[in-house]
Amino acid sequence: MNLTLVVGLFLLMLFLIGMIGIKLIKIPDILLYILLGLLLSIFIKESKVIEMAGEIGLVLLFFILGLKFPVNRLISNSAKVWKGGLLDAVLGIFVTAVISLLFGLDWVSSLIVGGIVYATSSSITAKLLEEKNRTDNKESEFMLLILIFEDLIAPILVTVLIGLSGKGLSATDFMIILLKIAILAGNAVFFAKVVFKRLESGLKEIINNDIFIVLITGIALTYGGIAMMLGLSEVIGALLAGMMLSELTIKEKVERAALPVRNIFLPFFFLNFGLHIELTSDIPYLGLLVVLVLWSLIHKLIVGYVGGQWYGLSRSYSLKAGLSLTQRGEFSVIIAALATGELKVFASIYILVIAFVGTILFQLAPGLKKLIVQKVKEKKS
Repeated sequence: MNLTLVVGLFLLMLFLIGMIGIKLIKIPDILLYILLGLLLSIFIKESKVIEMAGEIGLVLLFFILGLKFPVNRLISNSAKVWKGGLLDAVLGIFVTAVISLLFGLDWVSSLIVGGIVYATSSSITAKLLEEKNRTDNKESEFMLLILIFEDLIAPILVTVLIGLSGKGLSATDFMIILLKIAILAGNAVFFAKVVFKRLESGLKEIINNDIFIVLITGIALTYGGIAMMLGLSEVIGALLAGMMLSELTIKEKVERAALPVRNIFLPFFFLNFGLHIELTSDIPYLGLLVVLVLWSLIHKLIVGYVGGQWYGLSRSYSLKAGLSLTQRGEFSVIIAALATGELKVFASIYILVIAFVGTILFQLAPGLKKLIVQKVKEKKS
């Protein structure tokens, strides 16, 4: 295979799709990349090149987000988000499982569906926050902390579901996962407060050299890879890697170094996302699908509105957060891999539908917030 030609053609396709989205039909390029992946899945069942390129883009996306969250700020705000995170888990996993049981699924399948419905797509949400210049908005920090909470719950949930599927589960597994998270986070704090503070003067000397880009990309990928080696999400590792450099005076230059690399590779992640969606001509559990799409929107609206106010946001910004958290994505795909037969097809259709609905709702969230607030004021007056 001529790998150079393949990569070049993929980049040109992604460029054309992006231009169509920006100039012609005015919808997010993310959705078009997913659709392109879905179309290509007819011809390509799996591609390690696309998968690896996508991983690099995803890691750098969260590395750059981590740069915006100094360690002290994250620690102080984490205490305010745990109640919203817990509410999110209860509604997303357990209430969804009860709904699935009422539609005739067995309890293990119902919990798998609960896992699929639970987590907001970290990649889609982070990309949209940046594209729409909302990373510094009041509700964005709360939203990102909810995503982090979900990414911490994710490996625990996967362990439980694998165990319930008959592959073994013990209390020791839980303790090991919690220990891994603590080690990863503690190490990040040490590097942020001690190691990189001492290395900053040396970093300033190479900041304008090409090797600086290599160093920054290497740090992000290495810590993301360490997280994966520990059985955790690479997203958590990448975010912590960004936080390690977030207290440096040169963090803006670090971000500028990482941006071009991220921008080249990130579209491949959404392309790969589309490649792994499985569809058939028949839609299994159609009634459950409709109910769960509606419940998915209600679930995240409750988490945003109630959890946002617990966090300290106003009602209007909490509402905006809820409207912006409804898209599901990569974690749902991971959980869906545990399903079989009709349930796996159902999961693929659900993920595709809610990714599109959620992305569009994110776009409309600021306008909907203003409209709802205005209607409430008119009703009161």
